[in-house]
Amino acid sequence: MSVKDTQSLETICVHAGVEPDPKHGAIMTPIYQTSTYVQPAPGQPLTYDYSRGGNPTRAALETSLAALERAKHALSYASGLAAEQAIMQVLEPGARVIVSEDVYGGTGRLFRKLFARYGFQFDFLDLRDLNAVAAAVDNKTQLIWVETPTNPLLRIVDIAGICAIAKKAGAKVVVDNTFTSPIFQQPLSLGADLVIHSTTKYIGGHSDLIGGALMTNDDELAEKLRFVQFAGGAVNSPFECFMLLRSIKTLALRMERHNTNALAFARSLEDSGDFQSVIYPGLESHPQHALARKQMSGFAGVVSVYLKRDMAGVTRFLQNLRLIALAESLGGVESLANHPEQTTHASVPPELRQKLGINAQLVRFSIGIENVNDLIADVRQALQR
Repeated sequence: MSVKDTQSLETICVHAGVEPDPKHGAIMTPIYQTSTYVQPAPGQPLTYDYSRGGNPTRAALETSLAALERAKHALSYASGLAAEQAIMQVLEPGARVIVSEDVYGGTGRLFRKLFARYGFQFDFLDLRDLNAVAAAVDNKTQLIWVETPTNPLLRIVDIAGICAIAKKAGAKVVVDNTFTSPIFQQPLSLGADLVIHSTTKYIGGHSDLIGGALMTNDDELAEKLRFVQFAGGAVNSPFECFMLLRSIKTLALRMERHNTNALAFARSLEDSGDFQSVIYPGLESHPQHALARKQMSGFAGVVSVYLKRDMAGVTRFLQNLRLIALAESLGGVESLANHPEQTTHASVPPELRQKLGINAQLVRFSIGIENVNDLIADVRQALQR
C-alpha cells in the first residue's frame, strides 16, 4: 500500500519517501555519501551534479518531511537555526517581522544580534492577544513568526486567528511546530504559509543529530527557499539524512508515549503541592487548555514548573536528579531537565525575562519514553534530598 492510499500519519511515518533500492532491493534508503556525480556530457547530469544542490538521501528525507506536514514542499537544513536564516533571507530588505515575545532564545538572539543589523525590524508581542496583533500589523509587516506551544512557557497561540489577521495585511505566517511535531499539530491546515522544525528534537528523537526543516504549500516561496538552500549550503550530510529517515519511522509511536507520560507526570506534580505551578497544555488548569484541545490532537512531552526554592535550592534539586539528566534540548527518548534562565534563554534581555517569568524558579522538563512512575519517583527523591 502506497502513502497515497492512506491518510494515516502512522503509515506516512513508516513509508513516505522510502522506496526499495532498484539495483539491489535494499528496503532502507542508501546513504549516498558522495560530494559529486559523474556526468555523461558537460552540463548534462543524470539527476544531481553536486551534493550541496541535491542528494538522493536528502531528497528521500524531504519527501518524508513534506508528507508528515501534508505539504507540497519540504527542505532540510543543517540545523533549525539554519532553516530560520533561510526564511529571513527570502524576505525583502527592511522587512518588519512580528514575533512571539517568548520565542526560543536562539531565535531571539538570531533576530536581535544578527538580522537587526541589516535593517530588519522585529517586534516581540504576546501573540495570544489577537487584538494587539491586529493593531500592530502594518503595510511593512511581511511575516508573523509564531511559536505554539511557546518555549519554555508553553503558551498557546491561535494559529487560525493569527493567519486571518496576516491574510488581511498581505503578510505570511510561519509556525514553529517543533514542540508538538507534525503528529499533534498541522499548522498548514490552519492557514499557515510555512512550518519550521528543529529536527534535532522530536523528529530526530534520539539526541544524536542536529537538523532543521521547512515545509510549505507555496510554490513561489519554496522556489526562493530552495535557491537559498543551494546558494547558502546549510544542508545536512547524507548520514544525518539517513538517521532522520530512520527516526521518522517511529515518530508516531514515540509521540504517543511522550504525550501519555508527560500528562501523567504533570498531573502528579500538580497534585503533589510541591511546586508553585505546573504548566502543561494537557492540564485542565492551563489557561488555554480549550484552545490547545481545538488545534492540537496531543500535547507532546514538555512540562514546565516553578519550584518553591531559591536559585541555590533549584540548583541542588537539578543536581539531585538521578534518572532525568540536566541538559539543554528536548524531544529525545530520554528525559531531560533544563534551566532556561541560565541556558536556552540566557540571551534574552534580562528585563524581558523578568517580564515573562523566565526566572530562577523555572525548570523545563522534556519527558521521555521511560516508565513514568520512575520519572515521578526521581523528582520526589530530588525534592527530598
